[in-house]
Amino acid sequence: MAMLTDPDALPQLIGEYKPADEWQARINKLFYGLRGRHQRDYSQTFASADHRLAHALAADYYDKVLAREKTLGTPHGSLVIHEWGCGNGNPAASFLSHLKALDKDHKVYPRVRYVMVDDHQDTLDAARQHPDLIDHLERVEILCSDVTHLESVETIKDGSVDRIFCNELWNDLPTKLMLRKEGEFEEEFLRPNLKEHRCAAITDWPGFVRAFEAGDVEGVRGFQPFLEDIIWEKEYRKVDWKDVPFRKTITEMLKQIDEQVLVPVNIGACRTIAQAKRLLAADGIGFSSFDAGTTSMEVLNDPEKPCYAEFGGQFSFMVNFRLLDMVAGYQGIPTVSIEPQREFVGRGLRTNVASLMDLLATHPDAASMTRQEQDRLVIGTIHALNETYESPYNKRIEFPVHPDGTPEVRQALQDAILALKENGLPDTIAYLTEEEIMAARSGLEKLGYEREALHAALAVPPQEVDYSHVFISLS
Repeated sequence: MAMLTDPDALPQLIGEYKPADEWQARINKLFYGLRGRHQRDYSQTFASADHRLAHALAADYYDKVLAREKTLGTPHGSLVIHEWGCGNGNPAASFLSHLKALDKDHKVYPRVRYVMVDDHQDTLDAARQHPDLIDHLERVEILCSDVTHLESVETIKDGSVDRIFCNELWNDLPTKLMLRKEGEFEEEFLRPNLKEHRCAAITDWPGFVRAFEAGDVEGVRGFQPFLEDIIWEKEYRKVDWKDVPFRKTITEMLKQIDEQVLVPVNIGACRTIAQAKRLLAADGIGFSSFDAGTTSMEVLNDPEKPCYAEFGGQFSFMVNFRLLDMVAGYQGIPTVSIEPQREFVGRGLRTNVASLMDLLATHPDAASMTRQEQDRLVIGTIHALNETYESPYNKRIEFPVHPDGTPEVRQALQDAILALKENGLPDTIAYLTEEEIMAARSGLEKLGYEREALHAALAVPPQEVDYSHVFISLS
């Protein structure tokens, strides 16, 4: 997120100072309204094309439902599953397909009611049209609602949901940026400006500003893309606590942080924990969230840490797992666990896993390569893996070739992409099993990978800021 350092250089204000979470909500509304169907052009998630995370969730759910019913000695009745933030529909399709395949005795899948919840109707409509979801539509419902305020939905009763999960949702929900200064608590306020060249291209400037300030998607749709041309001024003001939930927990967490060190306070994520506690059945399987963040106090106390990133103009915040753990504890939730996401996926698939990006990072020359050489390495690695890798779904990988280089080289790379099989690796951040990596060892070594590094990719320790699985249960 670009920050304005010279306020006099860009006088084209398009809004006033507001807390960071308020502008985040406004920008995300515009982002998903304008680019929702093409959001993978700006950022990918571990579930937007790959099936492994959803398959691990399905296997975990199937095993836990059967274990519960063996203990109780009676079926649980209807099994209501919520997915909060449904993305493009791939997680739902992969989850239901794998659950159905596992459930050979038809004990679980026929009782499932799978509810996709999102606050953008266009996103829900597009997700429901996912081709791999067609066979499961009788089990699927959609609900357009803000997941942080589901208490307003009369059709969802307290204690009525058996399983809830979300993938890379928390970093997308409203997040404040707070610090302590001389014993007071302050938060970051932002004010948006538009780059001069973009302003010159807008003929109806008053109309654009009105639509932008109102978060009017249709009102700004007719203007040229502008989200990436916003530059933000920032300042710090004393926190007005009257509209901030979980004040006691937040202030206790901030007292553990050094003065004048900015930290993300994931207000929206905190609200989802409260919603999960209210909606989960007493013996429900639980709530799982998968996201990138940290539990490390060393990281949280680092004044240079990246609190957020920008993808296509959209805000994406690091998740403060330490705060969320504290919130769950103060909510009286008895079971909270945090583990590396890879461990959850590997356990569900009963093998060791690594992402394709983990594998690429072990190549001895990757860091010194040009962007085009890296593209060639990625495509070559996928070709080598595809010799033995077979997905249960047909999805042609989307891989944008870098524009640098000669037309002949770019065309050769495009041809190599087109030659990739449709049931091969679906994404550059797809999960790979140990067996798949070892089966492709010969082809990978020809590309310059070292044998020891292939094993190392499967044993990479968690990073201090990494993708994690947060699990919450009421039992």
